[in-house]
Amino acid sequence: MNSRTTLAFAFMAFLPPLVNAQHLAPEITAEDIKTHIRYLASDELGGRASGSPGNEMAARYIARYLHDWGVTPLGDSGTYFQHFQFVSSVRAGARNALRLQGKPLVGGVVNGVPDSDFRPLGFSSNGTVSGPLVFAGYGISATDSSYDDFKNLDVKGKVIVVLRYSPDGSDPHGALTKFSSFQTKTRAARDRGAVGFIVVTGPADEQEDGLIKLRFDQSFGNSGIPALTMRRALLEPLLAPSGWTLRALQDSIKARRSAVAFPVAGVTATITSDVEKVSTTTANVIGFLPGTDPVLKNQVVVLGAHLDHLGLGGEGSGSLQPDTVAIHHGADDNASGTAGLLELAQAFAWERTSLKRGLVFAFFSGEEMGTLGSAYYVNNPPVPLARTTSMVNMDMIGRLDGKTLTVYGTGTSPEWDTLLAKDNADSAFTLKEVPDGFGPSDHAQFYGKDIPVLFFFTGNHSDYHRPSDTWDKINYPGEELVVRYVYRIARDIDGEAARPIFTRTVSSAPPEGGDTRSFRTTLSIIPDYNGGGEGMKISVVRPGGPADKAGLKAGDIIVVMAGKKIVNIYDYMEMLGKLKGGDKVDLVVMRDGKTLNCTAEMATRK
Repeated sequence: MNSRTTLAFAFMAFLPPLVNAQHLAPEITAEDIKTHIRYLASDELGGRASGSPGNEMAARYIARYLHDWGVTPLGDSGTYFQHFQFVSSVRAGARNALRLQGKPLVGGVVNGVPDSDFRPLGFSSNGTVSGPLVFAGYGISATDSSYDDFKNLDVKGKVIVVLRYSPDGSDPHGALTKFSSFQTKTRAARDRGAVGFIVVTGPADEQEDGLIKLRFDQSFGNSGIPALTMRRALLEPLLAPSGWTLRALQDSIKARRSAVAFPVAGVTATITSDVEKVSTTTANVIGFLPGTDPVLKNQVVVLGAHLDHLGLGGEGSGSLQPDTVAIHHGADDNASGTAGLLELAQAFAWERTSLKRGLVFAFFSGEEMGTLGSAYYVNNPPVPLARTTSMVNMDMIGRLDGKTLTVYGTGTSPEWDTLLAKDNADSAFTLKEVPDGFGPSDHAQFYGKDIPVLFFFTGNHSDYHRPSDTWDKINYPGEELVVRYVYRIARDIDGEAARPIFTRTVSSAPPEGGDTRSFRTTLSIIPDYNGGGEGMKISVVRPGGPADKAGLKAGDIIVVMAGKKIVNIYDYMEMLGKLKGGDKVDLVVMRDGKTLNCTAEMATRK
């Protein structure tokens, strides 16, 4: 018995028993799809957040079926699992410190107690800063000039302390709420030269003088300056010489809709922030069926879907009910695509001897955090990308409404239009074709590597990224039709004598679905949400887009854009909101530790 066989047996010991295995038919059926979705979207799996026990249970469930169908493992060490790490959370390190010095203080100095008097915020930059303390109201500078806490206030070289929320309190519909996020406030402070950021919760907002929880935001990992939350009990004595209390300040600002901000006379603040990123391991599940044609068997077609979802939701998860901590079942997103891919794996395994090319079945993790699993796959391919002819992706295919089926990537190969029409000869679907190879799912990573793609999607709905995306709302007969259609297309791609020709597409409409912000302009890149560090790391560069023409590559880190320092993705998005098509923008990027300068001409998003 060789070591690979030993590993395979050890691996099998940890796989779960099959769910209703005796009822699964080799052909694609609505009942089998329901069997898979009911399990994957069950309470037991807890929303399948990447790195969670429920995510691992889903991965092992998939692997067990692949094994029993005779699909070859293509993961690490003879298993189906292709492991990778990502930053999943943050924790406070041992060096966090807050020191307030000045005449208003008894004894002239206060040393705050970590996690009692203050706490670093999850997006804080690490380091020690010191400067005069300035009260900067709510730290808001509205872009429509209706309200500005920084007007006539010098914060350069200062540590600012601001109130949480806005003059509208925590009202989500308040006129200034859209300017009150931590991302926006710390960026406004940093851009004006502040060296540190402190936030307190005013008594008008919460009676309890508590600290903000330490949370991690995947897309906002670094604010560019040390940032912390502090109890207002430490601030109140410092305001006394000015004649203000926090309650009076809040009441005045709300009543007058006018900023009140001033230096806290004679007080210096010294902050040491120490936030440690915590890495977690998750895994793609990869299986393989070999081809039999003497020539074509060296090529593969990748069939993909992502298996992860949002877990229990909450702030920073991507939930569209971020104030609700509950299981986000993700039946349509994307238990539906996962179930569809399982059905394809079973159907093709049943007729493996007729395959010409090899088929790779890739169940990606980390998609909800920024297509992390597919990014890892294309940079660590178990089958070389040069041998990969195409990628077919399924994400949210469970809510077919009428006959409309959206297909992205139709312009990435000249063969696709003919193929889609041929396999829809019965007009089962009204196809909504989107030529763009980019889009809100894993296929975009393959398109970024010059691989033709197709992405099948039945449309957005009101349950998207909410706990209410449950198994009972899936249109199972409709999904069966979709998966059978994808099967016919994959079958034809596998059997064609020539591999599909890759075509670079022209920018089209913004991706449908999701809560991604839409901008008028584009640099035609996909950010790397697992990049870490300062700057905005690029995961994918669209061929022929502004970034590509400027010479940018995947892995480059944008650190300056149009003269503005770029610390994180929010800085980048702010610049997109200010630019228009045709603007020529100077960029400073880091590549392999070296600084490069280039100019990109922004494109208009069509």
